[in-house]
Amino acid sequence: MTNTNITIFHPTVFVLLGIPGLEVYHVWLSVPLCFMYVTAVLGNSILIVVIVTERSLHEPMYFFLSMLAITDILLSSTTVPKALAIFWLHAHNIAFDACVTQVFFVHTMFVGESAILLAMAFDRFVAICAPLRYTTVLTWPTVRRLALAIVIRSFCIIFPVIFLLKRLPFCRTNIVPHSYCEHIGVARLACADITVNIWYGFSVPIVMVILDVILIAVSYSLILRAVFRLPSQDARHKALSTCGSHLCVILMFYVPSFFTLLTHRFGRNIPRHVHILLANLYVVVPPMLNPIVYGVKTKQIREGVAHWFFDIKTWCFSPALG
Repeated sequence: MTNTNITIFHPTVFVLLGIPGLEVYHVWLSVPLCFMYVTAVLGNSILIVVIVTERSLHEPMYFFLSMLAITDILLSSTTVPKALAIFWLHAHNIAFDACVTQVFFVHTMFVGESAILLAMAFDRFVAICAPLRYTTVLTWPTVRRLALAIVIRSFCIIFPVIFLLKRLPFCRTNIVPHSYCEHIGVARLACADITVNIWYGFSVPIVMVILDVILIAVSYSLILRAVFRLPSQDARHKALSTCGSHLCVILMFYVPSFFTLLTHRFGRNIPRHVHILLANLYVVVPPMLNPIVYGVKTKQIREGVAHWFFDIKTWCFSPALG
């Protein structure tokens, strides 16, 4: 006989376990996680303020960089505060709608950041391969349209995930063995066929990101070809230095993301807590390092940050008037 005594429910809350198997280390793990999160938020916030306030940085490249900084803040702020609440306050419960919202923002920021890196690669391609046409190709109306296209593309790719999750009936458990809600992790708690979730959740975003990677690789292949055709070594060094920080950010974004994806998909012998640790590091380490890399390797940003801090110091220590 078929057992039909299955209770199907739509949970009002999910229970996030944090990092299963490492519960006794939650407090200790929270210290570096909190430090990296605060560094990421402060670093990216300073970067945004400097780009907005310094007129010399009102260029398309720095506009895209400010978009990257906003995306990094949203990505880390969507996940890390809840993880810290679990580690410090044992606040394991999360409302179903909040969980779905977290899924939406995590995946949207991932797809959006990939598109921003592609836009930045296109900016460098035009600047180096067609410098005389840079101001006519990347006009501010064009830059705004690119920014709008990035937002719309990211939204449209991930928005169906909300309906794919909300349609599922749950009959097993509402316990999520993770520190934040993730699409496939939540879908696996359902008692229905989740083939559509798996195919859409993996194939559509990954195909788009791989397409971005291919276009970025093509852009930098053309950039390198143009650079090595320059007549002087100083010109080659200057051209490569303008791309160095962007290449570092690209590697910091794609290498951990693909490593995390491959270990999650094929690393069945890797302990679960290792997967979850990698997932937590992925949403906080690149956002922490991105402003540091651009601050160290980009002269204009270093000068802008120094000028901004000098203005703050002058304002704070200037004698009161009147």
